[in-house]
Amino acid sequence: MNSADMINTVPVLAGNGDSPVPEITEAQFLAMLDKNMDHVKQFFMYYKCAIMEVETKFKVLNEQFSLKGDSNPIEFIQSRIKSYGSLYKKMEAKQLPRTLEAMEEHVNDIAGVRVVCSFIQDIYHLADCFLAQDDIRLIAQKDYIREPKPNGYRSLHLIVEVPIFLEHEKRPIKVEVQLRTIAMDFWASLEHKLRYKKDLSAAQQRFLSGEMKVCADQSAQWDKRMQNIRNIIY
Repeated sequence: MNSADMINTVPVLAGNGDSPVPEITEAQFLAMLDKNMDHVKQFFMYYKCAIMEVETKFKVLNEQFSLKGDSNPIEFIQSRIKSYGSLYKKMEAKQLPRTLEAMEEHVNDIAGVRVVCSFIQDIYHLADCFLAQDDIRLIAQKDYIREPKPNGYRSLHLIVEVPIFLEHEKRPIKVEVQLRTIAMDFWASLEHKLRYKKDLSAAQQRFLSGEMKVCADQSAQWDKRMQNIRNIIY
């Protein structure tokens, strides 16, 4: 059985685009995955392998800069595979068929790699070096550093396709890469935790949104000042 056959063996739980997608609960979605767990494990193994490929590429770049006498631009790297619950919510929002085939085609951030850098210039230099590699295909790019989100979120997002080499095939897999500074990562981590606090009044939510935006802008100023200091030193 090849990989395409494997994906299509998972039952279609929604329409074909000409008809509305029928309602399916998260519990039904998880039960479908559990019933086809052998195929599901193989499917997500592809994304784990793609993460390893991307992480290795950044680690090699970091090592090269270190050998050249430059300071290491990468502070740390984190990665994740999106949870089944998060995938269900995304597919529900996109009105997608609840199949692995639809997931592979339409969900770009099943696999995610976060690269946290020391300085803003490191982000763009690393991104340029990474995208210059001939086995990386850029699908989409969103620069939330130059154009932050309304809430203050800043990061450089890349959707790329990277090949993984299996026993009998080479398979392209999509990975979302986020590059950000330590300050950006600190703010985003706290914002993520606070976002899910549901027992707040509307007035409290408005106040905290304003406070988080101020903190984001102040963090951005710190990043710029630290970059200026580095430029003077080097």
